[in-house]
Amino acid sequence: MQLTVLRGRADECAAIRRLLGDLPVVGGALLVQGEPGSGRSALVDYAHRHAEGCTVLAGTGLPEEAGLPYAGLQRLLDPVLDRAGALPEQQRRVLLRALAGAGCPAHRRLALSLAVLGLLAAAARERPLLCTMDDVDRGDPPTAEVLAFVARRLRRARVAVLLTTAADVPLGGIARHRLRPLDDRDSAALLTDLLAGRPPAPPVAAALGAAAGGNPQALVDLAEALTPGQSRGEEPVPETPPPDGRLGRAYRARLDRLPADTRRVLLLAALDEDGEPATLVRAARVAGTAVEALAPAELAGLVRVEPRRVTFPQPLVRAVVRAAAPLAERRAAHLLLAGVLDGAGHRLRRAGHLADAAQGPDPALAAELEQAAAECAGASTAASAALQRAAELSDDPVRAAARLVAAARYAWSAGRAHRARLLLGGLPGTVDAAVAGRAGLLRGELELRAGRPRSALTTLLAAADALAGTDRALALGALVRAGEAACFAGDQYRYADVARRAEPLRRPDDPPATELLSCYVAGTAATLRGDHEQAGPALRRAVVLGGQLTGPALTPSALTCAAAAGLLVAVDGAAHRLAERAVELARERGELSALPRALELRAAAEYWLGRHDAAVESSREGLRIARDTGQDNWAAVHLGMLAVLAAVRADRGTSLRRIRELGEDPGGHSRPRALAQWALAVLDLVDNRPAAAAARLAALACPGTGRGQVMVLVMATPYLVEAAAAVADRPAAGAALAVFDRWASSTASPSRRALSARCHGLLAPRGSAEAEREFRTALRLHPTDAGAFERARTELLLGRELRRSRRPRAAREHLHAAREAFTLLGAATWAEQATTELRAAGESVGPPEASAARLLTGQQLRIAQLVAEGATNREIAARMFLSTRTVDHHLRNIFHRLNIRSRTELARALS
Repeated sequence: MQLTVLRGRADECAAIRRLLGDLPVVGGALLVQGEPGSGRSALVDYAHRHAEGCTVLAGTGLPEEAGLPYAGLQRLLDPVLDRAGALPEQQRRVLLRALAGAGCPAHRRLALSLAVLGLLAAAARERPLLCTMDDVDRGDPPTAEVLAFVARRLRRARVAVLLTTAADVPLGGIARHRLRPLDDRDSAALLTDLLAGRPPAPPVAAALGAAAGGNPQALVDLAEALTPGQSRGEEPVPETPPPDGRLGRAYRARLDRLPADTRRVLLLAALDEDGEPATLVRAARVAGTAVEALAPAELAGLVRVEPRRVTFPQPLVRAVVRAAAPLAERRAAHLLLAGVLDGAGHRLRRAGHLADAAQGPDPALAAELEQAAAECAGASTAASAALQRAAELSDDPVRAAARLVAAARYAWSAGRAHRARLLLGGLPGTVDAAVAGRAGLLRGELELRAGRPRSALTTLLAAADALAGTDRALALGALVRAGEAACFAGDQYRYADVARRAEPLRRPDDPPATELLSCYVAGTAATLRGDHEQAGPALRRAVVLGGQLTGPALTPSALTCAAAAGLLVAVDGAAHRLAERAVELARERGELSALPRALELRAAAEYWLGRHDAAVESSREGLRIARDTGQDNWAAVHLGMLAVLAAVRADRGTSLRRIRELGEDPGGHSRPRALAQWALAVLDLVDNRPAAAAARLAALACPGTGRGQVMVLVMATPYLVEAAAAVADRPAAGAALAVFDRWASSTASPSRRALSARCHGLLAPRGSAEAEREFRTALRLHPTDAGAFERARTELLLGRELRRSRRPRAAREHLHAAREAFTLLGAATWAEQATTELRAAGESVGPPEASAARLLTGQQLRIAQLVAEGATNREIAARMFLSTRTVDHHLRNIFHRLNIRSRTELARALS
């Protein structure tokens, strides 16, 4: 297929057009550098297509002629050699002698280079000339040297030279463009071009982009090899481009030209995925050679040898090297590598190489692989591969199935959902009940995160039943996930069934991790049915247990349960600490699949703490990781939360963009859909459309039946009450507020009680003492060290209430406070609303002053104030629940915005 649009190469195409556009007046040159498949040849073709009115000379560096001096130059100049008569006699003789194969002495090279320059200039007298040499680094070096000489001296000639190279060759003095990998957007666009009429599902596009590593030709090869089932996401996509594709063949051609010793060491490097140089050095020595033999492979761009790691720039190269080696040679290399890997630290790698060299079932080796995988902390991908091989080496079908399920669990932990599904698909039709339960638990979790939550609920309940008799902790874990599925789908009424199944699994002597799960399920079920007296103790116990976990019981999954419990009883600081620890632990252990849920809970805690900027960062990270790990449902949750956070700040453009990214949601009551409706309702409220806002929010859930997104409705209740009060729809607001009140009063959270009081103030008769009392109660309850945005909203609403009650002087105090707070927080639209109210209260108000404080976001201002007070970065991180790295990042931005260089200057700017 001929693609007319070169995705991700706009800058290079523009540079080529400028080069050709200047030709009628002045010449020039361009050097394009990029790995094989990055689009160098496509850019040469692009230049040829746009060289209208030009004579074109085109050549390609051929490895077969690399040892023939000036062979490439001869092929390039042959069409214009008839112009050689225009050259000075001495130059003409030197040129013709070199092109005839007689070579060129060192002292005549300048004359030869000038002759080539003169010949090209002569050929360009009638029409401008474009001269291209693709893969100049692969041909004979003398040709490259002459062309580089010419390329640096074209200002007075109507000649353009375009050279391409894969290696970083020393051709100085020529404008150079290095081709970068395609980003996700350009990769997706290229796939759409390639698969016109049948574009792949978004997760498939993301997986193909990752497999291609941003290489356009790799993406082309992958797209051509894609089956219909893979394109629809029903089958796992390849993890590397096909070795027999165009890019694979190009690498194979390079490999075939390498010396035998180089290929031998390159095979050892390809088989040892850890890439530890010391291992390769020992293995090469045992093989009778040395690691220095890799030098030709480095020059060919096949491998990189760095101080701490040996890497393959394109994953396909590793596959090509392995495929090119005969089976016996691969087996010998595996055994050699196993022999040089000794010590406990290399147990898994050694067992893996022995397994790859095995020629049939080997129960002892399978057991060794399983034990080594269990000891391999933070290497889920390697553990998954080891357990899959252990299953293949097993002679017991029950053990083989158990190991296959464990391999799938490790693959999912590493964020490789497609691989996990593939491994589960390899299970036999009939397996042991315990193995079936574990497989069902994993299938349900995959379906929850990236499929149909209602189907996940059914699968997870069945898994819990299967596990109840053999592993109560896992059965409770399945029920926790089943509860998540019910809540995600908007079927909270089904949580009662989850709790009923969990009750018989409780024991008075349960260990902390198991008790935590029981408490969480019981507390969540009680919360959903409005029994906060019973919910509170169970959920608080879960929070306490989460903080006490140690050893193997300390897992990201357990911590996220405890964090979710903390949010339900409004202990936001504890919930944030638990969610943050879950994020840290998941990163340390490489459990990527746990991160989107942990980051969702961290963002929710940051929302309630009033740290909206931090919540945005958490949701952005959660969105990125959810997409990377194929968790479509949780990517949608993060998109919904980002839409809400943008709407709360009255950032209409960002909020609507995030909602558009959600696309069509087939689930009528799913959490992402509810978050999107909440965001749209806030925007309606900002735009003074309270009736529309109230209608959206009231439709989120029906608390009496447990259908819809009850928890989202509770979070959005302050906005529902504000909208309903504006249109005098007291019944709709009253019902939702009653639910919110029962929850808020059961907590010890001042911020929840402040919001409750504010809502009551909105519903009280206008101008009444009751309304003012409730608003002032809200102001008293708002925490002074957190929630500045909500406090400012209350100040604004109280000011508006006083102004409408014809008490403008009293109103101005609160409106000024609201305006100042919104300005400091960067909430310009809300600040403008406060300004409008101030003017209506009889005060002439100009635009806010651009003081130092007003140039910073709310979080930046708080950090700056703490710095001005003398706090260290570590102290600031502890007080604001941030990492020191985040504080460092914000401080750099603060210094940049205020144009200062020291903490002393910062203190002076804020004084």
